[in-house]
Amino acid sequence: MQTLRVSDNRRFLTYADGRPFFYLGDTAWELFHRLNREEADEYLQDRAAKQFTVIQAVVLAERDGLRAPNPYGHLPLRDNDPTQPNEPYFAHVDYIVDRAAELGLFTGMLPTWGDKWNPKWGVGPAIFTPDNARWYGRWLGRRYANRPIIWILGGDRPVETEEQREIVRAMALGLRDGDGGAHLMSFHPCGGHSSAEYWHDEEWLDFNMLQSGHERNRDNAARIDADYARTPVKPCIDAEPAYEDHPSGFKLENGYMDDYDVRKGLYWALFAGACGHTYGCHDIWQMWQEGREPATFTRRPWYDALDLPGAGQVRHARTLLESRPFFTRVPDPSLIVSDPGSGTHHVVATRDNGPDGRGSYALIYLPSCKPVTLDLSRLAGSRFTVTWYDPRTGESRAGGEVKGSGHREFTPPPVWPDWVLVLDDADRGYTVPGANG
Repeated sequence: MQTLRVSDNRRFLTYADGRPFFYLGDTAWELFHRLNREEADEYLQDRAAKQFTVIQAVVLAERDGLRAPNPYGHLPLRDNDPTQPNEPYFAHVDYIVDRAAELGLFTGMLPTWGDKWNPKWGVGPAIFTPDNARWYGRWLGRRYANRPIIWILGGDRPVETEEQREIVRAMALGLRDGDGGAHLMSFHPCGGHSSAEYWHDEEWLDFNMLQSGHERNRDNAARIDADYARTPVKPCIDAEPAYEDHPSGFKLENGYMDDYDVRKGLYWALFAGACGHTYGCHDIWQMWQEGREPATFTRRPWYDALDLPGAGQVRHARTLLESRPFFTRVPDPSLIVSDPGSGTHHVVATRDNGPDGRGSYALIYLPSCKPVTLDLSRLAGSRFTVTWYDPRTGESRAGGEVKGSGHREFTPPPVWPDWVLVLDDADRGYTVPGANG
């Protein structure tokens, strides 16, 4: 079994052997609940081919997951009792987890959606107490101890009472009891919030998740920056950003968000210091198709949504970052001398951090094709190769060479709305950006 841990510098995730692990997630919340085995195979094969690494799915699902059976007619619990799991239901979960593993995917497993412990909205019902939450966590931990799992508590709800806090903590401790600490653990909060607000100092929380939410141009870079600055240091990601095929702000008059919106949230978060990112599609998370009640605003069946452009483009961020030194990468807004802009125009920068505090490479995301002026004294090297990396295709355009000192303006090619500017110390012999993918 592949296992993961937090990197030595506490900023990233790694395999147990020290290799970098890039968390590239997909929100498949209803995967266990709504897809049969053949459909699950289709979905997982597609996501593996698109170089995702984590599939986020919920055991006790949001869409009436306690009372509406899975495709084989099985409910997850007997009498809605967390201490009475229904074996046939979990045999189906086992199949999907094991099939994901065969394809090199980790399952980001949510033991339950949040309406089962905080029924503030949703169909519920609330079924957890601290005692049965610990039992359920221990049982799940034992069952999946030897499978490639990342535990994700929460499920889109705030922690509002002491009893809710005790329930979540008890489930976390139960999981630890059950798997012996074999798997990383985090918490998925409601929109506009971070796990750090509730749990940052808890020993069981290995890395932070935020949900920036479903609105165009949400400033997830600022939210990542806030979590990045916390002590003790923990990795952080945006685990639920703006979904492709979702109306911005839940209002049809704002238009549906598309691959451009996906890319902006992706690069803003990563270059602000995130250790990975999660993609989402509104049709896919709920595994919608004809005959199912939609959770608002659906446009196409899940199987048709698999090939929306954004789903195929997020891999290019992964291959770009994996083509350069991984564990030394830091956010560096001080590279940007010109106005970094806001909203659609917000420019973000990241680089590696060498022994002298300067970088041998830098990556700058320009979301609106506007010139940017950079302070090259932040970089180590006498000359730098310039490459324009296309976040839509993963292709690179050579941009010549510049001296590695002073301030310099760069103007992106005018053919697309967004680009990544790559500056490499010419003496380091780096490969073409993204070439390892």
